[in-house]
Amino acid sequence: MPAKKIVKPAQLAITQTKSEIGQKPAARKTLRALGLTKIGHKVQHDDVATIRGMVRSVAHLVTVEEVK
Repeated sequence: MPAKKIVKPAQLAITQTKSEIGQKPAARKTLRALGLTKIGHKVQHDDVATIRGMVRSVAHLVTVEEVK
C-alpha cells in the first residue's frame, strides 16, 4: 500500500495597511492573533478557513495576497 502524500495548504501573505488605533477591541485582538503589530508588517499563514475568517473580520485594515 503506497504512503499517503501530505498536501500543504497554500500560503497567504497578510499585510497590515491601517492602524489599529480607534478600532474595536475585537479587531485589535484579531490583528494580534494574526501576528500583526504595526503598519507595513507582513506575515504568512496557511490558507485555511480559520485564518480566512480572521482576515475577513479585519479586511478594512489588511491586504491579502496568495503566495505560490
